[in-house]
Amino acid sequence: MNGDPPEPASPASPASPVAAVRAVLPSLTPAAQAIARIILDDPGLVVRSTITEFSTVSGTSEATVVRTARALGFTGYSQLRFALAAAVAKEPERLVPGDLAPDDPLTDVIAKVARAESEALADTAAQLDPERLDEVVTAIVAARRVDVYGVAASGLVATDMSQKLLRIGLSSHPFSDAHLALTSAALLRPGDVAVAISCSGETPDVLVPARTAADTGALLIAITNNPRSSLAELAHHTLVSAGRETAFRPGALASRISQLLIVDCIFVGLAQRTYDKADAAIRATRQATDRYRQRT
Repeated sequence: MNGDPPEPASPASPASPVAAVRAVLPSLTPAAQAIARIILDDPGLVVRSTITEFSTVSGTSEATVVRTARALGFTGYSQLRFALAAAVAKEPERLVPGDLAPDDPLTDVIAKVARAESEALADTAAQLDPERLDEVVTAIVAARRVDVYGVAASGLVATDMSQKLLRIGLSSHPFSDAHLALTSAALLRPGDVAVAISCSGETPDVLVPARTAADTGALLIAITNNPRSSLAELAHHTLVSAGRETAFRPGALASRISQLLIVDCIFVGLAQRTYDKADAAIRATRQATDRYRQRT
C-alpha cells in the first residue's frame, strides 16, 4: 500500500471498557475469548472478584487471566477491574440483563431495543477520536471522489453516506456489489478516498475492494466494530463503531445505528468545513425536489 502505514488502534477505551472488550473479542484466542465473554456477560463479577476468585470462576489460571487483560489493552487484571468498576459506578443499570427473549411482551421489546440502541450510541461516541475524525473530514473535503463499500446492513449505511455527501455537492458512489466495487476501486488514484464499512472488518466483499483501493494510492477509511480486524490494519484511518450482538440482533444489525452515528458526524464535519458550498448545494437540491413535487 502506498503512503505511511496506518497507526494501530488502541483496543481499550477508559470511557467504555466493556465496549472495548467487545470490539476486540473476535481477534482473541479461544481461551481469551472465554474470559472476555464472562467479562461481557457480567462485568460486575470482575469488579467483585480478586484475580484468584476470577480465575476459579473462569476455570483458567491466573497467568491466563493476566495475559487476557493485557490482550484486551490493559496493563493487567487490576487495571481491567478498576476500569470496569468506574464504568459500573457511572452506569449501574448496565449490569441488568437486557437480552430479548422469545416470550417478551412488546412493551419490553421496545424498552430493551431502545436501551440497546442508546448504549451503542454512547459507546461509539466514547470511542470516537475527534482528531481522527478531523483527519477523515480533511481527506474527504480534498478528495476528487469518494467510494463507499458495504454489504447487507452496512450496505444501507454506505448508501446513506453517499446520499449525504451528494446532497452537499461531493462526488460519492456507494457499492454493495463486490464486482462493481472492485471495478470502481481499481480506477481510484492518489487523492481519492475509499470508505469501507464492515461490522467484523473481515467481510470479503468489502475487504477485497478496500485492498484494491489502497493499492491504487487512495486513502482508505474503515468504519468497523473490530479495531484489530484485517480491514482496520489495512486502513489509514479507522473509526470504531459499537454494538452488542444478541439472539434477535445479529452483530451487523446491532452496529448499524453506531455506523450511522459515525456517518452523521462525518457529514456534519464536512458541512461545517465547506459551509458555503454545502449550503448552496442543499438549497439547490431542495429547490429541485420542491419543483418536482409541485408538478406531480
